[in-house]
Amino acid sequence: MMRSCLPLALLVALSAAGCAAAQAADYDFFYLVLQWPGSYCDTKQSCCYPRSGKPAADFGIHGLWPNRDDGSYPQNCNPANAFDPSKVSDLLSSLRREWPTLACPTSDGLQFWAHEWEKHGTCAQNLFNEHGYFQTALHLRDQLRVLDALTSAGVSPDGGYYTLSAIKGAIQQGTGFEPFVECNRDESGNSQLYQLYFCVDANASGFVECPVQPGGRPCGNRVEFPTF
Repeated sequence: MMRSCLPLALLVALSAAGCAAAQAADYDFFYLVLQWPGSYCDTKQSCCYPRSGKPAADFGIHGLWPNRDDGSYPQNCNPANAFDPSKVSDLLSSLRREWPTLACPTSDGLQFWAHEWEKHGTCAQNLFNEHGYFQTALHLRDQLRVLDALTSAGVSPDGGYYTLSAIKGAIQQGTGFEPFVECNRDESGNSQLYQLYFCVDANASGFVECPVQPGGRPCGNRVEFPTF
């Protein structure tokens, strides 16, 4: 009988990789969803800043969500693989900065990140582990520089109103991709810039044109960009 010359640890790693590759992906692409904190907070429900303090006035991550071309999506794919903060200990400062929680009551973000990993991330374990999921989302977000794209085109979070076409055009010009723009309502009922959905290929390696629009609330043509 022939014996392998490979170290046992490498054999185990290769075996695990083979098993992961054998698991067919139950999705076709990802939504990278970015959120404007000023619009999350400027509602009747309001918001609570995390224990680390008020987040920066920039678009933060809401999630990286596997989706199918027919508009459906998998969720909660591996309940046994619960979020473990120790696996992302080197990313915690970046998560606090770029993926902040604004939900009440005030928290440290761990519950928010656990929800995103357990509902969405576990459905892409053929592609990455917990650390890889969060690291990938952070990397993708950093590539876009959405706020720079908007402000360079004169669309600023100053509480003013802008046309939806101006918002989309500025982001298209600055990032190369036009997102789906979701709005919510402020305390007075005005439509305001809330979330941006960018589409990412099934390997989470780069941005693509969206094959299907998400189900978020669409905007009118007069959109408020609130301060934060």
